Amino acid sequence: MVFVTFPLNYLVYGLNDYNDLKADAINERKGNFIFGAKSSREQLTSVPKKVALVILPFIIYFTIISGLQMFLLLLLMIVINIIYNFEPFRIKERPPFEICIQIGYVITAYFSITLNNLQELPWQTFLYLSLFAFQAHIAGEIMDIEPDKLAGKKTTAVIIGRKNTKILMLCLLLLETYILIFWFQDYVLAGFLGVFSLWLALDVFVFFKEKNYTIAQMKLFGYAINLSAILSMIWILYSGNLLRPIF
Repeated sequence: MVFVTFPLNYLVYGLNDYNDLKADAINERKGNFIFGAKSSREQLTSVPKKVALVILPFIIYFTIISGLQMFLLLLLMIVINIIYNFEPFRIKERPPFEICIQIGYVITAYFSITLNNLQELPWQTFLYLSLFAFQAHIAGEIMDIEPDKLAGKKTTAVIIGRKNTKILMLCLLLLETYILIFWFQDYVLAGFLGVFSLWLALDVFVFFKEKNYTIAQMKLFGYAINLSAILSMIWILYSGNLLRPIF
């Protein structure tokens, strides 16, 4: 838990901020604990070195207790973040691959399975988790269209526009809801995503459409998303439904 909470997050978001200085500097929603830091070049210069120092002891420790497979898994986490952030790859600006590579978040499940010698998760669970990661990333892109454009950053949302990106997100939400109902019979989590889908449909076709959100609205959404994430984690741990697909 300690490793995933800080060192792994520092790897992911430290390198992300290190390579997004220009876009973050003009992004009004950044610079707080909800949406992340807005740092200067001087503050970010030493981040890669600090990431290495923070994560290396954990790589050594986990490799000693879990073997070569764990080392390769941790190495894969690092490689994915390098490919995502750094040239000549910089997948974060190669739509739609910047969405697809979010599957890297699911590696944390493999990490837990390998470390704790647990039974493999069903492939249906990994598919659902991947779709959820895609949808979560798209939500951030929607809020960042204007600063990304000004910074010359290419994302799927910048290219296809706000309304089309919301429709893409809505399709993913509906697919996730379908999977939860018919593959896992989890009507509670499906109901939550169904309500979210209904709100997004109203957002797309009635309320906001192509309009951007205000900072206050973004912060409200941020609090709501964090609260819903905590509640959904509690429910998933309590119910265990994602461990028992019926399809």
